[in-house]
Amino acid sequence: MIGLIILCIVFSVTSDVFLSARNFLNVIDQITVLGILALGMTGVIIIGGIDLSVGSILALSCMVLGWLPQDYGVPFGVSLILAIIAGGACGLVNGLLVTRAKLPPFIATLTVMSVARGLANLTTGGEQVVGYPDWFTRLATVRYLGFLSATVAMFIVLAFAGWIFLRYRGTGRSLYAIGGNPEVARLAGIKVLRLTVWVYVASGVLAGLAALVLSSRLDSSQPSAGLGYELDAIAAVVIGGASLSGGIGGIGGTVVGVLIIGVLHNGLNLVGVSPFIQQVIIGCVIAVAVTIDKFRRQ
Repeated sequence: MIGLIILCIVFSVTSDVFLSARNFLNVIDQITVLGILALGMTGVIIIGGIDLSVGSILALSCMVLGWLPQDYGVPFGVSLILAIIAGGACGLVNGLLVTRAKLPPFIATLTVMSVARGLANLTTGGEQVVGYPDWFTRLATVRYLGFLSATVAMFIVLAFAGWIFLRYRGTGRSLYAIGGNPEVARLAGIKVLRLTVWVYVASGVLAGLAALVLSSRLDSSQPSAGLGYELDAIAAVVIGGASLSGGIGGIGGTVVGVLIIGVLHNGLNLVGVSPFIQQVIIGCVIAVAVTIDKFRRQ
């Protein structure tokens, strides 16, 4: 929170429009997709895993959403559900590769990342799909009470539900035990393999939901969607206090981390910093966050 406040002070001094209501709404809209992805990543990192495939899963879900109605005449409402199911199916593959095939999470999710991105391009031959129903695009454009769109409201509800689950539900507390020591958790009666699979499924489902939000905002689906989102999601969770070793993290910290990433991108754009330099800055922020976590654990 202190880091977020310092960023806001710095950018408010360097840019005249940073503190405007319009820019605040822009930041909120921009972080919604990343925020939903980061919620799923929080659970994965808490159990000591990693998910490099969320950006590609998002792209595949986007293309399923647009491809089925365009090429096969599937009702749009059905394609919405199938897009989320596609995300969950990719998450299930991740979970099974980690728990049954015993692949390291890095390799398992890297595999799904490549396959999902390839399938996203295969659906339409690499072409984008444009033109969705007006009611769908209004989910991201119409603001209730002057600031709250349906997509932002969904992110808030998901974040609140995730916070309650991790903090007050026994299953949520079990995720911390798995991340702390999976063997001790197994001996304590926790179904480690089953919960691990479900965590990856949840991450995939949330990636599917993020795909719907992105498609609603852009009024299109693109096979190149989500490039680099997995790194921003991991960065947000780590900046928010989670440990890549597992067992530490929370939704509150993740939301702050998402806001830091969003404010960084927004503020650097306002002051005219090159996107390539922005990548360097984000990388340095991640390095600092991980270093602080390491010293804290020691």
